[in-house]
Amino acid sequence: MHSTPRLVSDVMTRTVVALGSTATFKDIVKAMRRWQISALPVVDDEHRVVGVVSEADLLPKEEFRAHDPDADVRLRRPEALARAQARTAGELMTAPAVTVDADASLARAARIMARHQVKRLPVVDDTGVLTGIVSRTDLLKVFLRTDADIVEEVRREVVEPLFPDPLEPVRVDVRDGVVTLTGRVWDTWLVPIAVRLARAVEGVVDVDSALMGPPRRPVLDPDLVEET
Repeated sequence: MHSTPRLVSDVMTRTVVALGSTATFKDIVKAMRRWQISALPVVDDEHRVVGVVSEADLLPKEEFRAHDPDADVRLRRPEALARAQARTAGELMTAPAVTVDADASLARAARIMARHQVKRLPVVDDTGVLTGIVSRTDLLKVFLRTDADIVEEVRREVVEPLFPDPLEPVRVDVRDGVVTLTGRVWDTWLVPIAVRLARAVEGVVDVDSALMGPPRRPVLDPDLVEET
């Protein structure tokens, strides 16, 4: 019933700064500073993503620069110690890289970011070649949709298919992304479905429903029994 959800390809940045595995530590820092980004994909000669270098991967170099770690640190944080000795992107990167396809939904991209606790994802094609990058900020662009656009889509994709012949007209109001549905419908069991589908429309912040069913018939007083 829904229109096709917006995809990663709709919001991703297509011009991407990437590193080769031989990029030096200082080259990585310079690139991050120049482009104001906290992580960079690392690609091979075929431009396939093989890993990601983030600020967190670089920090052990500073953390352990002036002192030798004790035995407890060596036991608990062997990866950090290895990165403290690393000199190139290939040695520093986190691999394999967490990536996403361009035709993935924004919801899927958000779930991947949350699961792996990353702020951005390299976007790859079927062969693993880098085609773009998507960030948390990119995923939030859907909430820039106008209220008028949301009204039109909720009416077209939710209200009209579910309630083609309502008892009273169903009204769709949207304010700051919050959808309010009012009116009277024949089938109240469809109301939770309408709320769920409206909430799934891109850009919707939340949904309030005041949809009602047919009015109840008034209870009439029973006929008075005639006294004998």
